Amino acid sequence: MQIGFVGLGKMGLNMVKRALKEHEVFCFDINKNAKENAKKEGALVFDSIKEMISKMGQKKIIWVMVPSGKVTSDTIQEVSKFLKKDDIIIDGGNSYYKDSIEIGNNLSKSGINFLDIGTSGGIWGEKLGYCLMIGGEKKGFENIEPILKTLSKDNSYSYVGKLGTGHFVKMIHNAIEYGMMQAYAEGFEILKEKSEFDLDLKKIASLWNKGSVIRSWLLELVENVYEKDQNLKDIMPYVEDSGEGKWSIKEALDLNLSIPAITAALYDRFSSRKENSHKYKLLAALREKFGGHRVKKG
Repeated sequence: MQIGFVGLGKMGLNMVKRALKEHEVFCFDINKNAKENAKKEGALVFDSIKEMISKMGQKKIIWVMVPSGKVTSDTIQEVSKFLKKDDIIIDGGNSYYKDSIEIGNNLSKSGINFLDIGTSGGIWGEKLGYCLMIGGEKKGFENIEPILKTLSKDNSYSYVGKLGTGHFVKMIHNAIEYGMMQAYAEGFEILKEKSEFDLDLKKIASLWNKGSVIRSWLLELVENVYEKDQNLKDIMPYVEDSGEGKWSIKEALDLNLSIPAITAALYDRFSSRKENSHKYKLLAALREKFGGHRVKKG
């Protein structure tokens, strides 16, 4: 199949590389270096969205992979100018699901099919495959399924429901991630800072991943972090948040639901910007490991 990618950042470029295994990939990004990198991988690269779309075949499928918010909405608006009825736009970023519903409803007036796809896998997705949560019209999902098969591994994708559902499910996925990371960080801080024992944190992380009930890929990444330096001396204890935790807490408030673990995890990230603690260093290091998120070096 043919697919166009708009946005060649740390996620977009890796998705292009994986898609190229079985499909013809057209690309655009405002960054010259990003375009050169995609070109080296074998993608067809263009200097404008208009030019890219004009070179594609009859059926247009455009995957937008840019930062959430105004950048996403503006990019989708630009892409839609050059599409026709039954063409498909995909937003694979971490957009707020209510924004996705509004965008999809507006595009439907022109007959353009919009899919909101929650994308998990971070910077490891190219190698390991992505977990893809698809929302929108089912016929759109069926049309792009061969691409989803390529981007995923062992069919790690699923149509989860109507417009907005993909980004809603991804929002909750990321909120759960907040809580899991927080628990690991707090536990390893006790092992590192508050214990009378001289413990090998890497060894413990590795041990817990062998049959333990708390084994996980995140724990594998904890082991990777400690392999380099168990003191994390080059990492500042400053943990960013990318929005999904806040959105999930707002959703819970609107539904009168209690989510104390996720809420506390988000609030503790705010505290990280004022306190010096090993757990905050580990949280920051984990975000860099799985998502390539920027960390402050100390």
